[in-house]
Amino acid sequence: MLKHFFILCSGADKKVLASCSEGEQTKYVGIGATVFFTAVMAFIASSYALFRVFDAIIPALLFGIVWGLLIFNLDRFIVSTIRKREHFSSELLQASPRIVLAIIIAIVISKPLEIKIFEKEINTVLLKEKNAMTLNNKKEVSNYFKTDLDKNKAETDQLKEEIVSKEKEVNTLYETYITEAEGTKGTMKLGKGPVFKEKIAKHNLASSELDSIRKINLAKIATNDSKAKTITADLDRKITETQPIIDGFDGLMARINALNKLPLIPSLFIMLLFLAIETSPIIAKLLSPKGEYDYKLEDIESALKATIIQDKYQRDLLIKTSASMHDKVYEDISQDKELYNLQRKKATELLELQAHNFVEKQKKTL
Repeated sequence: MLKHFFILCSGADKKVLASCSEGEQTKYVGIGATVFFTAVMAFIASSYALFRVFDAIIPALLFGIVWGLLIFNLDRFIVSTIRKREHFSSELLQASPRIVLAIIIAIVISKPLEIKIFEKEINTVLLKEKNAMTLNNKKEVSNYFKTDLDKNKAETDQLKEEIVSKEKEVNTLYETYITEAEGTKGTMKLGKGPVFKEKIAKHNLASSELDSIRKINLAKIATNDSKAKTITADLDRKITETQPIIDGFDGLMARINALNKLPLIPSLFIMLLFLAIETSPIIAKLLSPKGEYDYKLEDIESALKATIIQDKYQRDLLIKTSASMHDKVYEDISQDKELYNLQRKKATELLELQAHNFVEKQKKTL
């Protein structure tokens, strides 16, 4: 059962191969097994790659089955259409397009499997890239809100500076009228004279202005602090909103790029392995000598070709002979006097009818 299945996979003619030796059948069983397992690897590779795209098992498996069947059909077609020739150069020229196609298929199959094999190393590369992207994202978002935060901070600092400046002025006026009352500075007279009253009045006015400035500026500072909190909250929200995009940087293209950043040699050897598997049936057919199956198949094809050529020649000869006979028959008929007179009589009647019909039409138009 398994033998017949692999022969089917090889694309060989089962009836012709059944009449060949056991060794010849074994050769095509091996070719068919290679074609089948290549298709299985293609199914696994494409399913994994599409799972990375869709993040769903069922669509990935369905597309994987379609891709595996496509690769199976292509490989089977490639192997079954190679024919053994008299010269190796002719065989190589015949197989060269198929070898190119096999190389392309091998690369397509190997890449998703490389991604799976080096998954841990790729995750490390992606983690570093995600961390760098997160830092850059925070920096860009912070720069976007930096102008508003700096402007708000400058306004708050200016308001605080006004309060501090006024407080210094009030403290200075306080010291002035106290020293005046003690007689240590100013008029140097002890007691609360006219100068003292003037200085304490200035202090009281400045103290009143300080209370007013403090009240107004503190209200503005509270507003600015609230605005700063809002801006900071917007900044944090923007970073939070954009972070899932960075966390989702885990698609097929991202992993292929990450794979390219890993050392080349391991990845190259895996690709070469699949290349060897994919091209092995073709290389085997090219290098193997012309076998029993090839001779029998060539005999069947040459016999069919000879039959078709003979049939075509007979059809062409039949057409030519039939045409010659018809020409002779009609030539003999044209010499018959009775047939000629009858044809002349009928033509004369037809011309008379046409003439009468023409005259009737002319009368109707007058």
